[in-house]
Amino acid sequence: MSVTITIPTPLRRYAGGNSELKVDAATAGEALERLATAYADLRKHLYTEQNTLRHFVNVYVNEEDIRHGNGPETPLKDGDTIMIVPAIAGGN
Repeated sequence: MSVTITIPTPLRRYAGGNSELKVDAATAGEALERLATAYADLRKHLYTEQNTLRHFVNVYVNEEDIRHGNGPETPLKDGDTIMIVPAIAGGN
């Protein structure tokens, strides 16, 4: 099934400048793995050396945080949208 992954502006340079990509995947983790395989430079920004999602990378499927569901095993259906949202800290 085809899903759309939305790439945030800070990570687009590692994804060939794309703001969105379509992939075929059954789970959120599979979709992200396909993305990281297609764009190797992006992998280090999404995954740790142990191949787990970095803590500051938030992933949403249709606006639902996958951490509140099945994590990377969150099932997908045709037409779903995955948003990658890196956490940003700052302030005074």
